[in-house]
Amino acid sequence: MKPRSSTGPAHKGGVAAGRATQAALKAGPDGPDVTVADRRWNRAVPHPARVVKRAASAALAATGCHGPVTVVLADDRAVARMNWRHRGRNRPTNVLTFEYPAAGGLWGGDIIIAFETVAREAQAAGRDMAAHLAHLVVHGVLHLAGHDHHHPGEAREMEMLEARILSGLGVANPWKPGRMVTRGARS
Repeated sequence: MKPRSSTGPAHKGGVAAGRATQAALKAGPDGPDVTVADRRWNRAVPHPARVVKRAASAALAATGCHGPVTVVLADDRAVARMNWRHRGRNRPTNVLTFEYPAAGGLWGGDIIIAFETVAREAQAAGRDMAAHLAHLVVHGVLHLAGHDHHHPGEAREMEMLEARILSGLGVANPWKPGRMVTRGARS
């Protein structure tokens, strides 16, 4: 497994089941499993599992990848623990992805998203929390599909693909200043 975060790598080390609500929802054979491990997601984003499923399904369709994807809406503490264990970084990050080991053509992975970090980022950018969540889910799926942003060319390509996918969801381009509010990420 190759660890990544939105500011660096993806990783797989077990899904943070969390202490709060566990709403595992499945959207078909290629849709994501969603676990809301921190109840604050339910207060901050109306129907967070729907936002996640919609964003992940759009990103999966855009990449042509098919396979199991699990998204856990966790907290900073869980993400910081995983970030330390798998990346040697003793701090939370907004999103971590864990690719499943390649076996028999299986593609997929886990995406873990940290509540407090995402809330801080959304507030600092003047961005709707649902729009930021949709962006990070798309970002995580693109990491699982092999996209990265370590070099300027890769970063630009990944940003353009994210913007195109988010546009289809009614979410403004996160890379354009002053255009950070969603038009339809909540459905």
